[in-house]
Amino acid sequence: MSDKGRQLTLGIPSGSLQDSSLDLFARAGFNIRVSDRSYSPSVDDETIEVVMFRAQEMSRYVEDGVVDVGLTGADWVLENGSDVVEVAELVYSKATSKPARWVLVVPAESKVTKPEDLDGGIVATELVNCTRKYFQDKGIKVKVEFSWGATEVKARLVDAIVDITETGSSLAANNLRIIDTILISTTRLIANKQAIKDPWKRAKIENITMLLQGALAGREKVGLKMNVPRSALDAVVALLPAEKSPTVSALADENFVAVEVVLEEKAERELIPQLKKAGASGIITYPLNKIIP
Repeated sequence: MSDKGRQLTLGIPSGSLQDSSLDLFARAGFNIRVSDRSYSPSVDDETIEVVMFRAQEMSRYVEDGVVDVGLTGADWVLENGSDVVEVAELVYSKATSKPARWVLVVPAESKVTKPEDLDGGIVATELVNCTRKYFQDKGIKVKVEFSWGATEVKARLVDAIVDITETGSSLAANNLRIIDTILISTTRLIANKQAIKDPWKRAKIENITMLLQGALAGREKVGLKMNVPRSALDAVVALLPAEKSPTVSALADENFVAVEVVLEEKAERELIPQLKKAGASGIITYPLNKIIP
């Protein structure tokens, strides 16, 4: 069958993950443009059709085949009990690269110090099924009520809430206290079971996955280039990360070589003064869109 005219339907989560997901795809080389009035963004790849759904709904649409492949949290796959194929874990979230945590929370002044203290109480959350299972596994009887967003404000109306957090700063700002973690979740690329069996779609999904993983790998790294006197090469190389061999190239001036290496961005500020002192010059650092191993 000819590949001409074929398309892969890609689901991008709207809401809190939208901007970080679009940024990740941009770093991977896909320019996705979102109109304020449309849930069908345009993309500079004619073989991809992009649609947008809430992350909470994505796994259902993937399971039903409305979407071939989509991004959502592992938490919502579990919450919905969706029968999908997990293609890859992509560790990024709304504000940081840390996994999101669903936490059991009470007001700071509450006498509750452990989950067992909530026996017979009421817990509000958007993650109802996972929360029920958490308490059932512990043998604690609570009433779990569904809460539409802004769950933090309900912490003083019920006995406890289960809410999602990355840093915990918002909870602390609202004078709330975490007593346990229900679930740790990262973003997953998931695929429809039938779509992944189609050779063309599978190859397309694998290519997208490779580029997304490369974009994540490059997010916290930089490239570093410098000129080094041959006499100082050993001293300079000794300062560089041991796990990666630098690229060393000859220059027109035979007394010098060019050295290039990839390193963690956070190591850059400590390393550059040391490299300069060891004899390196013309030091350049540059951001990386992606790293493909």
